[in-house]
Amino acid sequence: MEKPSSVPERKAPRTPRKPTRDALLASAPWVPPEYELADVSAVQALLAGNATMDQQKRALSFVIERLAGTYDLSYRPFGEDGRRDTDFAEGRRFVGLQLVKLLKLNTAVLPRKDPRADPHEPKE
Repeated sequence: MEKPSSVPERKAPRTPRKPTRDALLASAPWVPPEYELADVSAVQALLAGNATMDQQKRALSFVIERLAGTYDLSYRPFGEDGRRDTDFAEGRRFVGLQLVKLLKLNTAVLPRKDPRADPHEPKE
């Protein structure tokens, strides 16, 4: 008896491919991200205190998204060092998450009596 033509034929599952050495190295958490001259200039201008608005945004975006890998998956399953690589990636990601948290905090509701508050902030 023939199968009806509307039912797709099942195929055998593919054997998972092992990642190449280049693919593993590209996802290694200790490898610095690629950067452009504009990224370097933006970060340096931010440090010097004379970054334009666009440079400020670019520098923060570069740090949060590329350097810290905040929005990347930090799990590294391959090789004997997979757990160590994951831990390293999580450390980088933690920095980015802390920056994002500070950028989104509502400063109006923070307690001013907090000993960690800036000294120039008025205390109630």
